Amino acid sequence: MVEELLGKALARKRSLRKDETIDVFNRVTYFFPKDFVITNYPRNPVAVFNPGAVLVGKALHVFPRLIFDYYKYVSSIGHFIVNIDDLLNGEVKKPLEMEVVFWPRDIQEFLGCEDPRVFFRNSRFELLYTAKGYKDWSQEGKPHTDFLAYAVLDEDLNLIEKRYISIKSTLGEYVPVSMKDSSFVESNVILTRLTVGDAKVCWRGRLEGSYIDLYSLDPVFFPEEWETKVGWSTNTVEVKEGYLVGWHAVLKDLTYKNGLALVDGRGRLLGTTNYVLSPKGVIEEYGDRIRVIFGCGLVVYEGRVIWIGGVSDWAIGVFETSEREIMNLMKEAT
Repeated sequence: MVEELLGKALARKRSLRKDETIDVFNRVTYFFPKDFVITNYPRNPVAVFNPGAVLVGKALHVFPRLIFDYYKYVSSIGHFIVNIDDLLNGEVKKPLEMEVVFWPRDIQEFLGCEDPRVFFRNSRFELLYTAKGYKDWSQEGKPHTDFLAYAVLDEDLNLIEKRYISIKSTLGEYVPVSMKDSSFVESNVILTRLTVGDAKVCWRGRLEGSYIDLYSLDPVFFPEEWETKVGWSTNTVEVKEGYLVGWHAVLKDLTYKNGLALVDGRGRLLGTTNYVLSPKGVIEEYGDRIRVIFGCGLVVYEGRVIWIGGVSDWAIGVFETSEREIMNLMKEAT
């Protein structure tokens, strides 16, 4: 059924973007593994990257993906706080204390917890993240599944609940081989990236408890002919015109480049930029996976759009530009 939906959508796919990069983001600062002291685990991270982020008052809560070894490359999720004004003014004092708040604890995340998108609602932190693992014990060592996981933490970062999201129809439950790169919009509206066959496409849908209603799924953002895949990169942020959300594309030269889209409260695509943020220079281009800037945190603060992203799978970059500049580059999706 999902294959049928995607096939119909591909038939009406139209080109929305150009292979054009206008890098409008200023480089604010970087955070490297050496800039952190882990307070609750006796190892030093070798990589700190792909951070979710959310602003609560003046406190920017950052939830990076952590790796402590290169044998299995198993990820966990950490947490640290910086003052948003100190960050933008270059006044953050290092090293920073960080704790591990989420780590692999069951078979679905046996190979790691990755790339969180973070929201703060009703005095709780809500995370959508990629759980990399197996459906059951008999699959160990075989190709893994990218599960879409949802977790809730209280203000003290204690785990309240965790569940895995699947697709449900009148025919039963369906777990794609990969469902990741996801974000909430309003209430039960979700943006997600599904792998169906060889196609990696961005969808919108309706979340009901632990399930996305199959019949609510609608593919809305496609790779262009010079790209291999696209995905939603960040949390959504409400602005006057709708909701901003970051996206990434992997080009056929395997570079990750990024843009911003505008969606409405139901996740329908209203507009998109071309590429507005791409890796440049040795810090951003050279790491454990070269030529990458990848999500996962987006903040709008005092007219500035702040992207907190991983660089080449080893460090964190903080990038900022004006909201007006982004809106001037936004092209209507008609």
